[in-house]
Amino acid sequence: MYRQGDVLLVPVTAGEVPVTAVPAPRDRSGRMILARGEATGHAHVIVGPDTLLLADRDDIDRLYVKVVSRARVVHEEHGAITIPAGSYRIVRQREYVPGSWRPVAD
Repeated sequence: MYRQGDVLLVPVTAGEVPVTAVPAPRDRSGRMILARGEATGHAHVIVGPDTLLLADRDDIDRLYVKVVSRARVVHEEHGAITIPAGSYRIVRQREYVPGSWRPVAD
């Protein structure tokens, strides 16, 4: 597993990536955003020459990453981390508020 701030990349087998997963939209700058900070506006971005960010068509908030050789996750307030080849599920850290859960505000 790899973690940067409130984003966790959990290794999965290629078969665990849903068949309904499609390339996730990029932001206006062409970046692949794993999570955007609500408080700061900063973003956890994955970059790599042969990296693909996927979103499940049935649940657009469920993200996966396929890395063929290597990638890096970068963020303005965290050190960059290197991600080796493989498939990963993206998990956002959550916090409990009375009666429900919500993503951690970054």
